[in-house]
Formats: sequence, structure tokens, C-alpha cells
Amino acid sequence: MMDHSAFMLRPVLKPDTQQVISIFLKHHVSLAEAEGVVVGMSGGLDSSVTAKLAVDALGPDKVLAVLMPESSTPDESMADARDMAEAWHIHVENVRMNDIVNSTARTLKVSDRSRLGNIKSRARMIALYNLAAGRKFLVLGTGNKSELLTGYFTKWGDGASDLCLLGDLYKTQVRELATHIGIPEKVIARVPSGDLWKGQTDEGELGIDYATLDRILLGIELGMKDTEIVKEARVDTKQVTHVRSLVKKSVHKRRMGLIPKLGSRTVGQDWREAELSH
Repeated sequence: MMDHSAFMLRPVLKPDTQQVISIFLKHHVSLAEAEGVVVGMSGGLDSSVTAKLAVDALGPDKVLAVLMPESSTPDESMADARDMAEAWHIHVENVRMNDIVNSTARTLKVSDRSRLGNIKSRARMIALYNLAAGRKFLVLGTGNKSELLTGYFTKWGDGASDLCLLGDLYKTQVRELATHIGIPEKVIARVPSGDLWKGQTDEGELGIDYATLDRILLGIELGMKDTEIVKEARVDTKQVTHVRSLVKKSVHKRRMGLIPKLGSRTVGQDWREAELSH
């Protein structure tokens, strides 16, 4: 097994990460005058970490776990999600997604695997927001920084949320945090997948493993040149070019719909929410 601590350039988890996230979550739930939060639990690493962070920060009575199985969902993943929710004393809602996914696919005449995957992802978010609305809860996203920067998410699907606790943590940092907060080892070791079709894996679609991806992304974040990233991250030039391409072509997915400048202050450009309190 490769010793990733030997790399000069790699994301490192800060000791106060959980504390910062907890303060952030409490503040924004209070600011929104919300009663709690909803999180879709898939049995995967990111959703498990998100749910545990929410429980630790807010208490189990303010967290709703939603299980959303459908035809491509592994039974083992759902079982693990339920076990964790029960261990953390979180209330669980089950929403079977087959009918909404299949009816949408039939209506829109969608058979392409990728487009069907987007429908599944967006349908899950419909379920989460519907449940949240009935309880005055906020929806927690489960995406991490590696996914956000490479565009590896469905716009208005798993990329939609009110708060995204892991959005500034690379996947490798999320794994570190998972160990720190007590996520079961088998969940941490599970091959990352959105379960949008049988055999799907994150790294297979991204064309690169997360450990390598995160080192390159950190180099890009720090403004390093490609030659510097190749040397410090111990990767090859083709890998850096590939990752830069993923980041570049997914810019639109990290922005809300662009608005032409017509007024004195424009949403998404120079509007400042904090000024509303003056």
C-alpha cells in the first residue's frame, strides 16, 4: 500500500475541522430559523460523515435521515445506512424512488444511462426538499471539494442543497475525518459510488483515483504551475492536464444561473446579503 504521507503536496485535515463545521451548522440553522436538517443517507462515506457531523452538532432530534433506494441501490449500502442512523438515534424516513424515476424516464423517453442517472439524482433532491418543507428543516448536501471542483455531480441534483458541510474538504480529508468521528470501517473502505447504475464507481468515471486527484487539485488551488504540481505531487503531466480540463469545463456547475447586469446591485455579482441587516 502506498504511503500517502510521503507526498510533499497533499491535503491535510486540520485539527479543528469538526468544531468549525459544527459552529457553521448551528449558526446557519439558527439564522434560517429552521427546526433541523434533512440528509439523504446512502450508506456511502460522504453522506455518513455529513449525518454524523449533524448529529454531533445539533443532536439526533434535529436530524432526519432519508433512505432513497431504487433498482440500482445495493442492499448492503441501505442496511449500513439504517444501522448507522439507528446507532445515532436519528429518525429515518424511507422513500422508494422506483416509481418517480421510472415514470419520469418514460414521460421524457430517456434510456441513456447518464441522463437516467441525472434523473435519479434530481428525483432524490425532490424527495429531500419535500420532506424538509414539511418540517421547516434545511437540506444538507453531501458533496465534497473533489467532486465540486471536477464537476462530478448532477446540477440541481446532488449538487443542490441549503448547506454543504463537506464542500471545502477533499475526498481524502473526508476519509480522515470519518475515522476521527467514528464512521464504521467498512463504510470508509467502500468503493465510492453514486449508485446510479450497476457497477458505477466515482474513480472509474473521473478517470483518476481520489488520492492522486486531490494532490493535483490542491496544487491548482494553491496556484502552482503544472511543472510544480508534477514534481511536488509526484504525478505525470497527462494527469494534471486531465484534472485541469475537468475543473475548467465544469465552471458553470459551480455557479447559479448567470444574470445580465441591469440594476445597481445584481444577485450573483455584487449583491451582499449581509447588508440586509443594516
